[in-house]
Amino acid sequence: SAAARSAATSTVAPMPSVQSASFDKWALWTGETRLRGANVYQRRVYPELDGTELLGRGPVGPPYTQEDFDDLAALGANLVNISHPGLFTENPPYELDPEIQTHLDRLLAMAANADLFAVISLRTGPGRAEFSVCCLGDDWIPESYYNDAVWQDQAAQDAWVAMWRHTAERYRDDPVVVGYDLMVEPNANEILIGQWLDPEPFYDRYAGTLADWNQLYPRVVSAVRQVDLHTPILVGGMGYSGVDWLPYLEPVADGHTLYAVHQYAPHRYTHQPPDAPRCTYPGTCDTDWDGAYDDPLDRSYLEGLFATVGDLVATQGVPVAMNEFGVMRWEPSADAFMHDQMDLFEERGFNHALWAWEPRWEPWAREVDAFNVRYGPDPDNLQPTPNALQDTIAACWARNTIRPSTLRSSTPVVVYLPIVAD
Repeated sequence: SAAARSAATSTVAPMPSVQSASFDKWALWTGETRLRGANVYQRRVYPELDGTELLGRGPVGPPYTQEDFDDLAALGANLVNISHPGLFTENPPYELDPEIQTHLDRLLAMAANADLFAVISLRTGPGRAEFSVCCLGDDWIPESYYNDAVWQDQAAQDAWVAMWRHTAERYRDDPVVVGYDLMVEPNANEILIGQWLDPEPFYDRYAGTLADWNQLYPRVVSAVRQVDLHTPILVGGMGYSGVDWLPYLEPVADGHTLYAVHQYAPHRYTHQPPDAPRCTYPGTCDTDWDGAYDDPLDRSYLEGLFATVGDLVATQGVPVAMNEFGVMRWEPSADAFMHDQMDLFEERGFNHALWAWEPRWEPWAREVDAFNVRYGPDPDNLQPTPNALQDTIAACWARNTIRPSTLRSSTPVVVYLPIVAD
């Protein structure tokens, strides 16, 4: 709409650069929890697969407007994690895609206008397509749309490094950008051996090879630091960044790198179909995947799960962020589960970003609604409605006391003014 285009291209208020003594981006990630918000999901649009409505007509969708970002801030969030396609093409010759870059510029401008901090999280890039991340095994996707060469091709990995060097050089002075997430959910384990529960078989076979994220991500960190010494870097582990894989992530000697976890355990609770829930909270579930739904599921379960994260913090002295977590809105006592989980994040000083903050774009909102906390527990309801899950999240976000506007100084900084493609 004209209003959305106008909002996306409006001038961003001047703020201090990352070098300003009054604004230490790293300090946002250390100590107590300071950043609380949600993810927005973006992927390349394939009209031949998606049609022209579901994800909109742009190169990336679903469409977000300034109103969507303003709504997120109004509920109390101060962080948006932009889960976005990478700026380089997925196939050789692995070069910059200007349309994708312009789209990211537009989202960052809207985040700034909404007074939100932002993390740039790249889902795809050289040798990695979206459907190799989100949708392995989905039979509606033609084989040609999968691409996971990044785990086996040196040229793709070199280009992934180059992509991040370019990205960091472009956004290093953007005061809204407080983090770079180098790859959303590394998953060579499922690509190459078809499983994601047990790290040992994967590392026994692939440690030190191109499939080992531990040999690729330090190269990316080095490339970023060649052009940007200060912006915090987030690194998730293999196994879709699950908690159990975190101990296998080998920290690098970089004073501004932290580690990210995606938390959807126990999956059999957080992703139950609405018509046949078998897990309850507090109650029981099949948390060990043995087929018996008699394992305790309560706050003590969550405390044990997060002990793995605490061990890394204690032994390595590095911060950890919960860069994705969530529960389908209709799960039994989802509000209680979310309360306990977020409370434990706060106790441990984890910054956190909920999955997901959905746009108002009607074709998408009608079809993709499981994690839309505004819709309440009724799976048939597709309209915003007061509900306990949303209230629980808002109560946690109400603890936010810092926003980009609170860190402004008298020193102006030039912020790019994106061109919005029709």
